[in-house]
Amino acid sequence: MKLTLPLSFRDIQSLRAGMLVFLSGHLYTARDAAHKRMVESIQRGESLPIDWSNETIYYTGPTPAKPGKPIGSCGPTSSYRMDSYAPTLMDLGVRIMIGKGDRSEAFRKSMINHHAVYLQTVGGVGALLARTVLHSEVVLYPDLGPEAIHRLEVKDFPAIVTYDIYGGDATKEQIEIYKNKMHERTK
Repeated sequence: MKLTLPLSFRDIQSLRAGMLVFLSGHLYTARDAAHKRMVESIQRGESLPIDWSNETIYYTGPTPAKPGKPIGSCGPTSSYRMDSYAPTLMDLGVRIMIGKGDRSEAFRKSMINHHAVYLQTVGGVGALLARTVLHSEVVLYPDLGPEAIHRLEVKDFPAIVTYDIYGGDATKEQIEIYKNKMHERTK
């Protein structure tokens, strides 16, 4: 399914765990250090210079761009490291988070309460994912180097809906399918 970012609530409602999506539009990158800094700023009562309403955060720290390219390799990082920060950003309106790996039960509950979704993209193919990036610019925390927040313009960025707003869990569902197939083979 092809979708244009930022997604409307109706778009988010249409997503189901296990769906393959291709995202076009803008998204923001942020990893551990940027998440920590944003949450600490919010806790001090400071406002952030980005309006996070209906936005998407991709957990990546891109490598430097080669000449003539908008970005270097930009593969996903392990998402669980953002679990403690994500609810605060969802309070600000973040509705889509993209990374790799499983998330905590607390994160999943918060995500459902905020009507947000978690998507995964494939680790190890950062150079291929970079081909979907049309433009990249650092918009916040340039001192963090690769962990600075970038605004990316992407076209057909591939991801799989892992957790939807209804409690669907593609990881759990795929494990069950695998177990059932293995059980059938051993009969």
